[in-house]
Amino acid sequence: MAAEPPAAAGSGERWAAEPAAAGGLRAPVPGRCGYFVERKKRFCKMIPAQGRRFCGEHGHQEEENDRKRIPCPLDPKHTVYEDQLQKHLKKCNSREKPKPAYFVQDINAGLKDATEILDEQQLPISSLSKEELEDLIRKLKKASNGLKPILKDQTLSHQALQEALNDPKNGESAFKHLKQQASILGNMEKLHLLGSGRCFIEFGAGRGKLSHWVDIALQDAENVHFLLVERATTRFKVDGKHRKRDCIFERLQVDIQHLCLNKVPILEREKLPVVGIGKHLCGAATDLALRCLVESYLTQYDERNEEPSPKRFKSDKTDTAFNSSTDERSGKNVSENWKPVAGIVIALCCHHRCQWKHYVGREFFRTVGLGPVEFNYFQRMTSWATCGMRETITEASTIDAKTKDQSSDTEEHDQVSNKIECSSDSLQGLLTVEERKQIGRLCKLLIDHGRIRYLQQRGYNAALQYYTDSTVSLENVLLTAVPSQSSVPQPTA
Repeated sequence: MAAEPPAAAGSGERWAAEPAAAGGLRAPVPGRCGYFVERKKRFCKMIPAQGRRFCGEHGHQEEENDRKRIPCPLDPKHTVYEDQLQKHLKKCNSREKPKPAYFVQDINAGLKDATEILDEQQLPISSLSKEELEDLIRKLKKASNGLKPILKDQTLSHQALQEALNDPKNGESAFKHLKQQASILGNMEKLHLLGSGRCFIEFGAGRGKLSHWVDIALQDAENVHFLLVERATTRFKVDGKHRKRDCIFERLQVDIQHLCLNKVPILEREKLPVVGIGKHLCGAATDLALRCLVESYLTQYDERNEEPSPKRFKSDKTDTAFNSSTDERSGKNVSENWKPVAGIVIALCCHHRCQWKHYVGREFFRTVGLGPVEFNYFQRMTSWATCGMRETITEASTIDAKTKDQSSDTEEHDQVSNKIECSSDSLQGLLTVEERKQIGRLCKLLIDHGRIRYLQQRGYNAALQYYTDSTVSLENVLLTAVPSQSSVPQPTA
């Protein structure tokens, strides 16, 4: 039997014998917590209080003057002394915080006209019989009849990223993201969306890299604001690099589902044209963002501006698409043709995370004879476009809870998408790899076309295009929308 480790100097107590899995380490680092973290196969590195063996997090491992530690009722991942519970609840980071002014419950959820709510516990595709699957595919092909399966290639670039693209220090992963960001900026420039006097709203911002490059491209622009919408707390944010410049970067930590843009202070003060952007905005988050921009925001904007405000500001002299003849954005001088949403540019992603209750194309689906049941299967089948016949890791319904975040810090959504409903023993004899890929692409196209139809019905010229090569990203479709010519004149050269 191995000898017990010596007592820690100055602690007055002996250390617990180390588990065999610790790889030969016989005692914790002096002055550090004596709790062995099994998951990490090492001792905790937190510093305990003087004379204590364990840190505050692991203090429940020993009794200290009969004080008992209990799991926090707000977040059981950490513990607290029972006699200090009430004091802790007032300052716990997991406590419910006051909602910001721009939080309006379910304002963008689209639940008002969702007469058919899909039961979340749907049967997986693998449970379908051969006849049911064939009938589902027939419905898909009938509904997709007339849609162009091959989109236009709009792979562009922008000079703002040329230095970074040519930097050999950037690895392969960074290079792929830079190419996508460069193409998004190139498409924004082509649509005349890069200019002064704009407010760029990045949905699912994550670290804020897309806004970072938009700001670099607008070095000489005036009166430019950025709103970065992200519901999760994000580390390594890049927008901190821009705090010393004149442009304004503001983060809105809120779910897009509850975001009321009209109550965001900067948009209340200044009537700036809004440009909605996003890179790999996952599933339902895209639908929530579209409704946030062209439905909730526009409706309340019109109501708010029945009596124009005398507010004035400088506008972009080189772009007349959104300027009135007097270069004013308020009062009676505002052009009747001007729209508060100047454009939308969103790189689509993760169609398997779409939800019928939030989907903006429900009306389109109904017009082609489809409903929530077909949508449920089609959104699962979209992953066939990106994973072929790879082994199924798990059913889509079982991973929704783990993958429901609207964005990822690493932005590697392709890896998640490739693991959903990729194959099943009951289907392998029915469809070839190419057939599955083709069906998956049709499902993605049909869902995206519902979004296009939604925007067109609200006065926007909307389009889908490839913005990068599939070798760079399997999710390579870009949705763009600008006010139609009937409502806003084209910018002059």
